[in-house]
Order: sequence, then C-alpha cells, then structure tokens
Amino acid sequence: MSGMFGVVSRKSCVESLFYGVDYHSHLGTQFAGLAVWGKALNKKIHDISRSQFKSKFFEELRDLKGKKGIGVISTQNPQPIVVSSKFGLYAICTNGFIDNAQKIAKSLLKNGESFSDSFGGEINTTELVAKLINKAQTIEEGIEKMFSKIDGSISLLILTKKGLWAARDRFGYTPLVVGEKEDEFAITTETTAFLNLGFKIKKFLSPAEIVFVDEKGMNRKNKGKDKNQICSFLWIYAGFPASSYEEINVEVVREECGKFLAKSDNLKIDLVSGIPDSGTTHAIGYAMESKVPFRRPLVKYTPGFDRSYTPPSQATRNLIAKMKLVAVREIIEKKRIVLCEDSIVRGTQLKNFTIQKLWENGAKEIHLRIACPPLLFPCKFNYSTRSTSELIGRKAIRAIEKEDTEDVSKYLDEESISYKKMVSWIAKELNVTSLKYQRLSDMVSAIGLPKGDLCLYCWTGKSV
Repeated sequence: MSGMFGVVSRKSCVESLFYGVDYHSHLGTQFAGLAVWGKALNKKIHDISRSQFKSKFFEELRDLKGKKGIGVISTQNPQPIVVSSKFGLYAICTNGFIDNAQKIAKSLLKNGESFSDSFGGEINTTELVAKLINKAQTIEEGIEKMFSKIDGSISLLILTKKGLWAARDRFGYTPLVVGEKEDEFAITTETTAFLNLGFKIKKFLSPAEIVFVDEKGMNRKNKGKDKNQICSFLWIYAGFPASSYEEINVEVVREECGKFLAKSDNLKIDLVSGIPDSGTTHAIGYAMESKVPFRRPLVKYTPGFDRSYTPPSQATRNLIAKMKLVAVREIIEKKRIVLCEDSIVRGTQLKNFTIQKLWENGAKEIHLRIACPPLLFPCKFNYSTRSTSELIGRKAIRAIEKEDTEDVSKYLDEESISYKKMVSWIAKELNVTSLKYQRLSDMVSAIGLPKGDLCLYCWTGKSV
C-alpha cells in the first residue's frame, strides 16, 4: 500500500505538504515524491529504501515554492510522475494495484502508445493510469473510464495548474479523506496527517467519487457509489493507530480484536505481550479483557526500522526482523507468555527472529494469538503478498495434502478438522506452545462495519 497527501492553499503549501506526506511513512518503503505547482511544476522523487522521508527531502524544501502540491510514499513505483497532455501539464500519484496491467499495457503498445517510465523492467502503474485517463475528453471522464478498464484498485491525486483532482477507487478498497482549515484544503490517505496540522475532516470520499479542490473549496464531480469494500487489513495491520477509516479508529479496533481473542481463551499465563508496533494494541486489548498484566518482553529499538512485511526483498525483511526487536530477559525468563500479533504472512521472521528470541531468553510457554484469520489468498487490490507460495497457510496445506491444491474451501471452515490440522501444522512449524487465530466473525465485529462493506479477500478468496 502507498500513502498520498495533497494540499491546496491560499499561501505556501510546502510545510503542510511535507509533514502531511511524512505522516504516511509507515505505508511504503521504496520511493517518495513531492510535486508542487508555483511558477512552474516542480517534482522531486527519492529512493527511501535506506533512509527516511524527512532526511531525503528536508534540504530540498527551499526549492519547492507554490500553493498547490501532492506527495506520496510509495511501496512500488517511483511517483508522482509529470505528464504533458491535452489537459495541460499535470502531476499524478496513485495508490493501489492493477491486476490486468500487463494486458492493458500490451493493448496500448499495439495501438502505438509508448511508455517512458519503468521500475525493475515493469511498466510504472501510475504512468499506465495516466495513459488511460488521457484518452478521454476530460479528466473526470478519463478517471471514470480508467476505473471501468482495470481489474483491481486505484485511488489517485492529480495536480493541475488550476487545482487538485482526487478520486477514490471504485470499490473503496483504499481510503481518501478531504480536510480543511482556515486557509487550506487537503486530501489524505491517513487521517493521522490531519491531526497535528490542524485540518478538520470535511468528507470521507465514497467509492468512485471524484472531487476537484481549488482555493475556493471542494467541488464534487460525481457522488460515487454506495457499495463499499474497504480493506479490513487497514485496521488490523497497515493503518496508523491514530487514523480513522469510515469514521472508525484503528487503535480502538485493535483493542477490540485483542478482547475477542481473550474471550475465546482460558489460559493460565503470567503476562500478555504484543509484537511492536501493531501487535502491541491487540495485546493491550487481550490484557484488558483477561485481566493479565501487559508487559514488554520484546522492545523495538528505534522507529527508524521499517516494517518487515512491506520491503520487497526477503533478505531485507529478515534483516529488519532480526535487528528491530530486542529481548528483555528479566521479563521473559520462566514466564508463560501470550504473544499477540496482527497476522502471519510468511512466518519466517516470526519463527526465526521473534519466537526464537523468547525461547533463548528462558520463556516457559509461548501462546501465539493472531488478530485475524489465516491468510490464504494473495491480495489482488494492492502491493503486499503477490503469490500463494509466500503464505504459511498455503505451505501448511501443501504439507497436509502432499501436493498443491486450488480448492482450499475446507480449510476456511473454522470448525472443520482440516482447519484444525492446518493451524496445528503452523503451530509446530513456528515452535509455539499453542496457536489461535481470530475468528472471521469476531474480526468483523471488532471493526464494526457490516461484513458486506469490508474486503475480506485475503481470508476468503471472495470479492465483489
């Protein structure tokens, strides 16, 4: 997932833009970019895989002057990109994933289009989106037609000389929120970005809704759709604790997830802990419900370490997982521990660099509690897991079935023998005393939206 932020101001937008984008640093680890429209359109993009956003861009702020700007923390493609089109010059950034990108690109190339921007030999998704938009007679029409051609999810910001366009993807998998204060309007992925900058939420955009913002305010170009399928994983893992989606706060949902986990348990334990950062709040909820003390046997050395889930390289993920958590033996030794985590994707770091540290420091028992059901399907709407072979749940199924199998429906039933065998295999693989996953119904209840308004694809394999 990527995080986007845009500003239209009656004065300089640069400070709000800089800090607004920085508040999305938890969502991407590869690239960051800013585009500001002053006397001209000025763009800056940097690789942030080895350094933080602030350190890369702070010294360049003096070169960015203007009242309108957009920025992005990207998990995949370098962006924003600048496009010269019949609509004039504009900058565009996107958040999402196009499942049929290669098919669309081949069709465009066959009809004489060319692509100038690429990443790792792949066509830049943001440029592909711009190509589709440019085929229409207006930007609004282009966005709508782009939505109809893609399989997947794209939300976007477009910066023109006149103002800022924003569109949320047609099923609402990723959020976009409009905010305002006395002399500025802003659009953000994460509402966290509004809090310290003084913006008040004006509107949570609906799926497929398109708005245009200039110095006079927000102009709705269409009302969007009522049907919503927002990503549940935002609350479970990806989102920042202070953020809200559909007016529901992340931190509160994670506490509720922990409470549901505790309600299904009857363990004799000494302490509850969570794997920083997102697992911490799930553990706090578990401790609140179970009345067992919350303690920190594993502490995160510095916020400078990225999330081990998001970097694309397995070697990088392993290094981050090894280095960022430090064990506190005095809290661990001879203790029966409940360890809460948001999810298990591959399981490699959890086994080798987290659980192993607890055993090495004298843990008596380790009871692993996961805030969501087993992940069995790679995300088709954003950049996260890209293949079933990555998922530890599928690895367990292959071991049980002695072969790859497409039909995993019997492993989705939480009461089935197959499901229990899968969880037992994962517990043994991870070397824990016990393992329990959150029930899907409990996770949905913790979020507080109707099941039909949530994307649950990575757990169920079903989407709209």
